[in-house]
Amino acid sequence: MNHVTTAPPPRRLRADAARNQQRIIAAARELFADRGLDVTLDDVAERAGVGVGTVYRRFANKQELISEVFEQMVTELAEAVNVALHHPDPWEGLTDLFEYSCRHIAANRGFSEVILELHDSMDRFVCMKDQIRPGMQAVISRAKDAGVLQPDIEPADFFAMVNMVDGIAGFARPVNPEVWERYMAVILNGVRGDSVPRLPLTQPPLSEDEVERAKAAAFNPRKR
Repeated sequence: MNHVTTAPPPRRLRADAARNQQRIIAAARELFADRGLDVTLDDVAERAGVGVGTVYRRFANKQELISEVFEQMVTELAEAVNVALHHPDPWEGLTDLFEYSCRHIAANRGFSEVILELHDSMDRFVCMKDQIRPGMQAVISRAKDAGVLQPDIEPADFFAMVNMVDGIAGFARPVNPEVWERYMAVILNGVRGDSVPRLPLTQPPLSEDEVERAKAAAFNPRKR
């Protein structure tokens, strides 16, 4: 009796490919967060536990992988904007969105590099930014209409405020990765409406020793 060996069904192959793609994207997301956009596709393959060829078959270059990772992250940010817009309390909706934005950027070097330094030539990312802008405008307008946000605050101020928090987060990250929460509260307290209680400063400031160590980490050449 002849025995016929058959290949695995195509559906299984597609499922394996889909799992590998998700592993690659997850690994890239972790590496971009930790090290910024200087990582290589070889680094991503090693973190994902797949062969380098598997990465290159799915993504022709690093830019394609960056696009895939950050489209996913911007979609999540757009969802957070929508949640803030439908929060029953306009101030809490705004502050939740601000904390979400700061937390994801403070812990994510790559997201900061892409979102806060978008190049006009990167059409795909410009479209992502346009996806967020109307909702952000609505969240801010709603808070101003409720009297819980200073009336002269605009969406551009929101992104500038996030960038301010990202600045201290990047400086302090090597010695105190949570201190950005203190300055997030300081900034929100500065733009709140007169009827809104101040947020507590739950994080202590950087100590003198932390400042000196953070300065050393910022100005010494990065060693890898």
